[in-house]
Amino acid sequence: MTNRIFLGLVHHPVYSKNMDVIATSVTNLDIHDIARCAATYCLNRYYIIHPLQSHHELVQEIVGYWREGFGAAYNPDRKEAVGLIELADSIENAVKVIKEEYHGPVYTVATDAKRSPKSVSYGHLREQLKNGKDSNYLLLFGTGWGMTEETVSAADYVLEPIQGGAEYNHLSVRSAVSIILDRLLGEKWWK
Repeated sequence: MTNRIFLGLVHHPVYSKNMDVIATSVTNLDIHDIARCAATYCLNRYYIIHPLQSHHELVQEIVGYWREGFGAAYNPDRKEAVGLIELADSIENAVKVIKEEYHGPVYTVATDAKRSPKSVSYGHLREQLKNGKDSNYLLLFGTGWGMTEETVSAADYVLEPIQGGAEYNHLSVRSAVSIILDRLLGEKWWK
């Protein structure tokens, strides 16, 4: 048995630009683009984590179009990618579903634009993902201005931040997902 990898797009609890704890809006681009990344890197599931039922209904409508509607026939690749999407109203509920369905431990891995005392390198986590057996890893990505400090601190691991060479460090979540999945699961091009 090998490790299983999941992705969670966290819409709550996250910060606003004023550092208030909020729930951010679901965006169409995040739904599609992150699903395509999840399919490209063979993730088991992509959780959209949002506490509000109205946002669950919006996601279900968009995803339903690509799973069963005209979109499914028009673009089978998109149908395959959005087939990985599940909804959860909290990180805890996503972890609970993973435990029930897949068994084995679930390790949460937070991503953050700031370094943490718990930060681990991409190389370290890449080796752990490759060599571990029968474990589940839930990679958590925050929307807005990032996940709350409590959420990041509660994670089993925190990935070191992406450093682009400038002081500016505010990537879109879609860009961060792409970079991080490639660093953890992509081809070892630097050999």
